Amino acid sequence: MIQQSKITLALIGLTVLTACGGSGDTPKTRPAAAEVECMARAMYFESNRSSPNGMLAVGSVVMNRVHSDRFPNTVCGVVGQPKQFAPGVMTKPMHKGAGLARQVALAVLSGERHPKVSRAKFFHAAWYRANYNNMHYVVTAGGNAFYEKRRPEQVTNRRPFPEE
Repeated sequence: MIQQSKITLALIGLTVLTACGGSGDTPKTRPAAAEVECMARAMYFESNRSSPNGMLAVGSVVMNRVHSDRFPNTVCGVVGQPKQFAPGVMTKPMHKGAGLARQVALAVLSGERHPKVSRAKFFHAAWYRANYNNMHYVVTAGGNAFYEKRRPEQVTNRRPFPEE
């Protein structure tokens, strides 16, 4: 389980490195502002807005989709897909928690991943009980249950885990 303090320290380090003109400020490693904003919006509207762990899990799913041939190959393309994320994810205003979402977005776009999300490309609200036989659950974080789609005979975790 990723501890909030570990994420906070990593984010502070990234912020200081960037502010001091370190490697985080070079064009090759600095994410585009639009990609940061799209990622932050997905995390803000899809997870508990005070849960860096939940935001990191959502960001990991977004990046898994970006790297998949089945989804658009940009963060904004993935987040902007119709009926994939919360309604208004690209247009509604963000309020309290937006700064944290942007910080975690920077960490994800710089390579940070939730270790238990692994290859998962899907999630739903933790309270929701789907009745499909191909959902292999990997973690519950930020109010969401994250899962991989697998052949039914390869599914070993058929129920969401308790929240971390």
